[in-house]
Amino acid sequence: MRFKFILLYLLASNVLFAQNELKVEVVVAKQLQNEAKADGRLFLFLNQNPDVEPRTQTWPSAGNYMFAKNFSGLKAKKGIEIKSEDEWIGTANWDLNSVPNGTYYLQVLWDQNTEESTLQGAGNLYSEKQKLVIDKNTKAKVTLNSKIEARKIVDHPLVKVVDIKSEALSEFWGKEMRVKASILLPFGYQKGKSYPIRYNISGYGGRYDRVNRIVKNEAFMKWWESSEAPQIINVFVDAEGPFGDNYHLDSDNSGPYGHALIKELAPTIEDMYRGESGFKTRFVDGCSTGGWVSLGLQMYYPDFFNGTFSYSPDAIDFENYQLINIYKDENAFVNEHGYLRPIMRDTNGEPMMSMKDFIQYENVLGASNTYLNSGGQFSAHTALYSPKGENGLPRPMFDPQTGVIDHEVTKVWEKYDFKKYAAKNWATLGPKLQGKIYVWMGDMDNFYLNTGTRGFEAFLKETTNPKSDAVIEYTPMKGHCANYDNKKVLLQMKERLSEVE
Repeated sequence: MRFKFILLYLLASNVLFAQNELKVEVVVAKQLQNEAKADGRLFLFLNQNPDVEPRTQTWPSAGNYMFAKNFSGLKAKKGIEIKSEDEWIGTANWDLNSVPNGTYYLQVLWDQNTEESTLQGAGNLYSEKQKLVIDKNTKAKVTLNSKIEARKIVDHPLVKVVDIKSEALSEFWGKEMRVKASILLPFGYQKGKSYPIRYNISGYGGRYDRVNRIVKNEAFMKWWESSEAPQIINVFVDAEGPFGDNYHLDSDNSGPYGHALIKELAPTIEDMYRGESGFKTRFVDGCSTGGWVSLGLQMYYPDFFNGTFSYSPDAIDFENYQLINIYKDENAFVNEHGYLRPIMRDTNGEPMMSMKDFIQYENVLGASNTYLNSGGQFSAHTALYSPKGENGLPRPMFDPQTGVIDHEVTKVWEKYDFKKYAAKNWATLGPKLQGKIYVWMGDMDNFYLNTGTRGFEAFLKETTNPKSDAVIEYTPMKGHCANYDNKKVLLQMKERLSEVE
């Protein structure tokens, strides 16, 4: 009986891991042929979940695979033949010449929008998903028959949009660069009246159209139009930048995004809607990337904001850059014990993804076949923290394929290590931060960000002249951004207003 079970297991395993060649012919629908650009990056998605659209499920996980290749000189009427022998970069541990048996849902996307860092950029073309049962060499034909439309802002009397040319960014890039924000005005807003203002920074890659979700939230809007809600102007700043999220601070690679926000966009908005320009009633908040940026804006522009509400911030102490000590560790992928470093876990501590696999995912997204221009998290970090490198790309802090850390680059990263920055400037910075810092962190943060917050907090506890009064709260067994809520933050700002007005 045992022998029979083993034999059946081996036979099943052989079927499961049988490998097949996949060739795909990609054509452009007639109605879109005039809109297809000659150069771009072709993405092929294979997903084993029938309930999702593969192009929207790109994170590396079981049953979810992505391949990419640059193409030049596309002839829209002729299309592209995806050959398994071509050199594709992918997130799977197999290639298109050795696809395991299984049922897959295939979708293809032509990324031709070079102005936006995301695959979902306006004007990109994509196919419908189609089901493939792969148990032998397979040929498929897909048609790029849909186009991603430009984002739109909801039509609502309390919602406004500000979209301006940034002179500083335009000079840096040698072309017109614009910065945007959507605005949610308080109920009963009166032009000319003076209002407090909230600058909301999005989670990674968030766009200014996130106001749409808020306005469509019936419970929130019912509260917003009640007497309980504070009379605060909400500004939802656009995070799009050349290498992904622009992080709203100045960088050697992306340009002066901090200047663009503080000196250009904010004054324009406040001149149009706020009715005053005083710092005492100006606040900033966000979660995840928004948590890092909101804390960073308060620290690097301490006289501009009068309080930050930072939730689950990205690593704010680079001795704890997630699980990496960038100053001492030799490799980003493998720890000192020889194990692959996890980058993500569930709230019970079970690892879900390795740093190595996540970087390979960003390598696939990047037109350089590296994370350096992927538009993803580590692309944006590198653009902000690193010096300029080769071919118009930031210089990597760690090698995209091996994970080996370049300690010349980590020295440059120190300028945005909040712990080091605060320690270096505490004599002048400390007094300006008193009463202005609130940080929340889940102690089972899904991306191990609690380690960096703990490191930053340990520094603050040792400060003198002045002794920091920053409020840093932790909730046991809570994950990433679990306690963040727009209503909650607005009520925190309302309480802060009662202290300063």
